[in-house]
Amino acid sequence: MLGVAVLVGAALYFTGTNLVLASLAVWVVSLALPLWSAVVEGRRKATDRLVTVLVTSAFVLAMFPLVSILYTVISKGTKVLSAEFFTYSMRNVVGEGGGIYHALIGTLLITGAAAVISIPIGLFAAIYLVEYADGNRLSRWIRFLVDVMTGIPSIVAGLFAYALFVLFFGEGVRMGIGGSVALSVLMIPVLVRSTEEMLKPSRTSCARRRTRSACRSGAPSPRSCCPPRWPASSPVSRWPSPVSSARPHRC
Repeated sequence: MLGVAVLVGAALYFTGTNLVLASLAVWVVSLALPLWSAVVEGRRKATDRLVTVLVTSAFVLAMFPLVSILYTVISKGTKVLSAEFFTYSMRNVVGEGGGIYHALIGTLLITGAAAVISIPIGLFAAIYLVEYADGNRLSRWIRFLVDVMTGIPSIVAGLFAYALFVLFFGEGVRMGIGGSVALSVLMIPVLVRSTEEMLKPSRTSCARRRTRSACRSGAPSPRSCCPPRWPASSPVSRWPSPVSSARPHRC
């Protein structure tokens, strides 16, 4: 039935019917599917097919503006793609001529400066949280700030960077490094979380390898692979430990 609806819409569109009317025709024909299912398959299947048609219709309706924008940009933008478009800066706000060379260079500069600011801070913070922090107050504050910064909208980061530069340089300041600061505010929490999750498995595997090597060498850590030692006067020491009875005590 859905194939029939698509064929009907395509036939109407290629015969000169408006795209909106052809889409409405496809939707109306698709609504006949639940009615047919109610007669042939039963109420349960009909309800399932009705919900499927409604969800698919909502998805197509949501994708229609995106497809329309992409079609407009591609159909009108491919005509001006040339070497001049990528190697010359913009000449006028409107009119022919010019290109996006200035935008490409500006994007690379701002992104590179943001990476220089964000990568060291994110890496060092993640390494500290994984390797050196043991639930102290500083690690809790860092995790709290990372959680808060993860949900910051981009407009708030931009306002923060602008207010920071206005505070130091006065009103009317125009500096590209402000965009790098705003972008770094968005990059730092992502880098901290990603690096921390990447380092956690390696730390666990290294700790396990150290424990196994220590147990094999004959000088293992008492906390990792040896049963607890009880004083001779303790009543617990009179009973054999399951671990010690299963294998010789090497500590």
